[in-house]
Amino acid sequence: MQSARVQFRTAFAATAVGLCLAFWLGWQASHSLGGALSALAVGVVLAVLEISLSFDNAIVNAGKLKQMSPVWQRRFMTWGILIAVFGMRVLLPLLVVAVAAHLSPVAALRLAAAEPQAYARIMEEAHLSIAAFGGTFLMLVGLRYFMDEHKQVDWISRLECRLRDCARVRGLEIAFVLVVVLAVAWALPHRVAGDFLFAALLGMLVFTGVELLGHVLDAGAAARGAAAVGGLGAFLYLEVLDASFSFDGVVGAFALTQNLFLIAIGLGTGAFYVRALTVTLVERETLARFRYLEHGAFYSILALAVIMYAQTLVEISELVTGGLGAGFIGLSLLSSVRYNRRIAHARSAGAEVSREA
Repeated sequence: MQSARVQFRTAFAATAVGLCLAFWLGWQASHSLGGALSALAVGVVLAVLEISLSFDNAIVNAGKLKQMSPVWQRRFMTWGILIAVFGMRVLLPLLVVAVAAHLSPVAALRLAAAEPQAYARIMEEAHLSIAAFGGTFLMLVGLRYFMDEHKQVDWISRLECRLRDCARVRGLEIAFVLVVVLAVAWALPHRVAGDFLFAALLGMLVFTGVELLGHVLDAGAAARGAAAVGGLGAFLYLEVLDASFSFDGVVGAFALTQNLFLIAIGLGTGAFYVRALTVTLVERETLARFRYLEHGAFYSILALAVIMYAQTLVEISELVTGGLGAGFIGLSLLSSVRYNRRIAHARSAGAEVSREA
């Protein structure tokens, strides 16, 4: 796996290229310095937005990445960044518009270039299905983490102990998400409830399929006498997780600009920093040093899932989304620091007692 220093150098290079492209797009669209600087500013804001909204994504990535073999770690940091930047931030929105408007991907690209307002309108109309898919996938990711019999560390003990006990009932997290999906669908107008249900079930199917693939591949590795480490299944899991995170960012970016290419530049630049941050967390063993940080990330994921469901009924600002995520991660980090201080104090007190004895 490439070092964090190399990853941040790559991110800085991507930033320089991205800023130049954003400036050039603004100049081509307006033929004025003001328009070029405006596009440059939007690109910077989008990159910062992507980083702030995806910090929990980086923590989850780090937790999964440290379990992967070195070969798949390298593939995630090379192929994964290409998929994240070009696949999730460019091709995926094009495919969403293509499916929603019954267009070919090429026609959707032409629409984005020639009629950005129409393209943005179609993306906004598809937001319900996007929120249903992403919310379902993310809620299952969060619940699967907490509803795990083998989970040993608890942050909010009273809640997490009960969730761990629920893991004894197989499929309980699926049933819970289905109840939530049915409740949201019941609250939606009848004309769109079917679309919501279809997209939510698709998100559930994708989550189950990726989990099943991971188990099959790990079982195959174990049968060959190899260690059952994350490979293709873990790689696909992380990419789908990234897609679920990026959905909300892509749709929210249209509030700043309707230019798909500028959105791709800004969010893609931010994705490079998320990858660099992931490597930093793995190299410095941050998750081991701060025991509750991963808990905060998964609480943030559950909060994002709830927000994506709620956005089908009411409008919620990205500031709320980012604020909740940052809040959970910040509190978990603070709790981790306090825990480390208590342990250090207890060890110091124990050492003093042994010396006196």
